[in-house]
Amino acid sequence: MGGSDPAGGQAASQDTPRAICFVGDVHGFYDKLLRLWANLQLKLGGAAFRTALVVFLGDYCDRGPQTRQVIDFLLSLPARYPEQRHVFLCGNHDLAFSAFVGALTPPIDGSPFSETWAEYASNEEREGWFRGDGYERMHLQGRRWGGAIRDRWNYKRGSEYMGSIYDAAPTFESYGVPHGSIELATAVPEEHKKFLSDLVWIHEEDGVLIDTAEGRTRCKLIAVHAGLERDKPIDQQLRALRSRDTRISKVEALSGRQNVWTIPKELEGEKPTIIVSGHHGKLHLDGLRLIIDQGGGTEESPIAALVLPSQLIIRDDD
Repeated sequence: MGGSDPAGGQAASQDTPRAICFVGDVHGFYDKLLRLWANLQLKLGGAAFRTALVVFLGDYCDRGPQTRQVIDFLLSLPARYPEQRHVFLCGNHDLAFSAFVGALTPPIDGSPFSETWAEYASNEEREGWFRGDGYERMHLQGRRWGGAIRDRWNYKRGSEYMGSIYDAAPTFESYGVPHGSIELATAVPEEHKKFLSDLVWIHEEDGVLIDTAEGRTRCKLIAVHAGLERDKPIDQQLRALRSRDTRISKVEALSGRQNVWTIPKELEGEKPTIIVSGHHGKLHLDGLRLIIDQGGGTEESPIAALVLPSQLIIRDDD
């Protein structure tokens, strides 16, 4: 999923650091993704685009109508752009999709996925968790993803849920099966299941440059779909994310909100750390905390990307 060259390695000199592009949540909008990709190529120029590190921030599925085409496009990139590096982060929607179709990595201790249910069992009736064939072996988030939510109106967003609390119905339909059908597990091609299974929960990189009001700064980069929790020890969080610990019922770094919004104080030390995320339905640049999700999975909003070191924002509708 990624090459071994460090940022700014053979692909760039000290004077011209390698471009790093962070692509916000796509959510099944293939046409927007194609336009954004064309705009990245146009605005970065030949060499910078050809050798860029491209980090996709997760949530490739749900809400939009073309999840299958989105994943086909992402799978094609390494062969089409062999000098680029590509990192595909796992979003909370992708984890749940993986869980439903049997592509989620089993717990490292051999425990059954059913052990993830108890913590949130009081939500089962309201959220309409999936109870069809195979549910006994499914991670909590797969059951939530493939279920049918009882109250169809999403008051926070002001629109109806699309099938489940994850708005998963368009993903089922993109593979030619109705929402909630266990037949999705056979309709999804094996290469798509492998893509989902291989998604990383965190990307870390040293020596990343960013232009700020104080000048160009060399930082450590942490890219994670939602962010890092404020009040949990960083080492504990990083271990769980690096190992993709599927014993966890709800991975806050992939699905949290206010608890992952800011940079944890533990990382505000001598070594500056950039944290880049999608997930939040906002474009928010605050010092070294960068959130790139202008689209939020809605038809009317653009998909955005951020380029480092310049902090240039590029959108599909530019």
